[in-house]
Formats: sequence, C-alpha cells, structure tokens
Amino acid sequence: MTIPRCLLFDCDGTLVDSEPLLAAEMATSLTALGLPFAPSDYMGEFRGARFMNIVAELQRRHGDIDPEALRLGETDMRTRLTERLASELVPLPGVHEALDALAGYPRAVVSNGPETKIRTGLTTTGLSDYFGDRLFSGYTVKCWKPDPCLYLHAASLMGYEARECIAIDDAIVGVKAALAAGMRVIHLNRFPDVETTPEGAIQISNMHQLPTVVGHLAHEAVASL
Repeated sequence: MTIPRCLLFDCDGTLVDSEPLLAAEMATSLTALGLPFAPSDYMGEFRGARFMNIVAELQRRHGDIDPEALRLGETDMRTRLTERLASELVPLPGVHEALDALAGYPRAVVSNGPETKIRTGLTTTGLSDYFGDRLFSGYTVKCWKPDPCLYLHAASLMGYEARECIAIDDAIVGVKAALAAGMRVIHLNRFPDVETTPEGAIQISNMHQLPTVVGHLAHEAVASL
C-alpha cells in the first residue's frame, strides 16, 4: 500500500455549503427557460453534475431551448449565484478543524465548477489560505467528473501519482471519478438515506472524522512496508 502524500478536495458540498444556493438559483433560471426544475431535483438526482449535462438531460425530457436564451440564462444565474456566495456562503462543519489537523499534507481543490466560483467560495468562507492557487476547475481543464481526467490532471500538477493521493468528495460523480483515477477515496456522505457510498470508497458522515480516517490510511500504509 502506498503512503498517502497529497489530499485533493472537492469544493461544493465538501468544503463549502454552496449546494442549497446553487440548487435554488438553478431552479429559478431553468424553470424560467421552460425546463421545469426544483431545488430538490438537483439535491436528489443531479448533485455534483456539470450544468450543461443537467441542461442536456432536461432538454431530452422537455424539449430543446433556444441556445442564446440558454446562454443568457446561465450568465444571469451565475451572476446571481456569485452575489449570494459572496454574502451567504458558510463552510461545512468541521472543515477548518480538519484542514488544520491535516496541515502536513499538500492539498488542492478539484471541482467541476468554474474557477471564479471556487475562488469566491473559498474567500467568503475563509478557506483561501489553506489552498492558495492550487485550484483545479473542470472549466479550465476542459474535463469534468465523473471522467477521471480532472483528478489525474490535479495529481500530476501537484507532483504526485494518483495512488499517492486521497480524494475527498461528497458527490457520487466525484467519488467515481477519483476511484477510476486509482486514488484512495473518502466519500463525505451527508445523505446516507438516499446515497450509497460506491464500493472501494470510505464513507464518513462529517468532516470532523476526516483527520482520523486519513491517519488510519497513513498508518496502514506504513505498516504494510
């Protein structure tokens, strides 16, 4: 077993509690465009998915929408979301404590969201100093979870092999991406009544548990040498 040397964190729903805000703004915009969508749809079926993948599925169900109207709708949605993130966003419980306890590990954020959204979220919640510029966005790399390419790209630029990394992700699409990348994966499963942690991942229910689990993985790796 390889000793873990790098921690790769998802952002939305893992570090910051942005998903309720995103779900609300997405529902407002998509419904206005003629694609019926409720906040519960995001939290239940589409959590962690790329926005355009959600749009594509809704159009399959409800019919195509004018591309220019979609573009303007997405722009307006992201503008409103940025304003709300800058004033309403909070970190998830235990995040600051976990990051402090794991200060010895290099770490980065690996998110399907745009880099500006990642930066706004980290700044608002006081998490920017933990990560600096070590931010990897699907929109920058042009690949998105559940494809493993985003996690593999982040590991490579951080200077580590995938097997040396632990990915911490709350969304099933992210967990599957990291597993496919060959990483050890910790699934922050805050909805165990509706989500099942994929085989091969370790389930935790809150971020307070993270340092203990990482410590166990490191200990097991050392003992196996």
